[in-house]
Amino acid sequence: MTDAAFAFGLGVGTLNAKGEWLEIFYPQPVLNPPAELAAAADHCDSGAVLTPEQLREIENKLTSAGETELAAFANRMRNSGRPAAAVLLKEDTAPGNVPEGYLKLHLLSHRLVKPHGTDLTGLFGVLPNVAWTSEGAVDLEELPERQMAARLRGEVLEVSCVDKFPKMTNYVVPGGVRIAHTARVRLGAHLGEGTTIMHEGFVNFNAGTDGPGMIEGRISAGVKVGAGSDLGGGCSTMGTLSGGGNIVLSVGQECLIGANAGIGIPLGDRCTVEAGLFVTAGTKVAMLDSEGNTVETVKARDLTGKNDLLFRRNSANGAVECLTNRSAIELNEELHAHN
Repeated sequence: MTDAAFAFGLGVGTLNAKGEWLEIFYPQPVLNPPAELAAAADHCDSGAVLTPEQLREIENKLTSAGETELAAFANRMRNSGRPAAAVLLKEDTAPGNVPEGYLKLHLLSHRLVKPHGTDLTGLFGVLPNVAWTSEGAVDLEELPERQMAARLRGEVLEVSCVDKFPKMTNYVVPGGVRIAHTARVRLGAHLGEGTTIMHEGFVNFNAGTDGPGMIEGRISAGVKVGAGSDLGGGCSTMGTLSGGGNIVLSVGQECLIGANAGIGIPLGDRCTVEAGLFVTAGTKVAMLDSEGNTVETVKARDLTGKNDLLFRRNSANGAVECLTNRSAIELNEELHAHN
């Protein structure tokens, strides 16, 4: 009997002319599969293309395990003749090949794990850069010939983007979401129910929302946005790939980041950042009391994760100020409680 595993996926995908994986689609990824299900793929090489005989064996094992939907999919894959793979991740370790990397991205977008809920170390080095076209994924070295062949048929091969990550909606559309511009949500994004992504919104992989929420700005890689929070048009959250360093940014519940604003620190619950104001970790912030007097000046990183804050810029002198519905003295005492 196979020990408890981390994840399982049975997928169909695309190879280049060299027989290398470009992408793979898992219609029903499974987190923490039961032992009987895991045993169906225990003998498979995750990076290899399954033979018809292997698919038949997997189909029979899935049927015996009571996994009728997956067994039916294995049957359809075998009859299609398309490249197929079975991936069993016994532990949550860094992805070692394209099928493993895509399975982890599917786990995120299927809401089976949340951002930072699976090891994606080295993913960029594993995934190939691909031309995403009207005929599917195309190897960049093969693209010129495919374009020429299309022209000779009197057609145009539409190239929508060249990237390591495809758009999420070509693989899964989570229930209860709206996405105005699907190209702006990458596979590996986690969108909670009730999330709306407007045209200027963007969600990277290993990032996303708890939902509900209105997203008109950028959710960078690794950033999580809490329930009831809104990101205004053109605003930005700094991820580990966009200047945030090793700080894992998050936005708490019921927050508002105004249009063209941005954050480089994690926000607690019920925080507001004024439109046009970018608060980085080193930004000097004047803490104001209820009468508008400065009590102390701190760096924004000292306010990491604090609740009920309003960040604004003084229009007269340009200083960044912070108000709270608690007294500034109370907040100041909390900041220095562990010095």
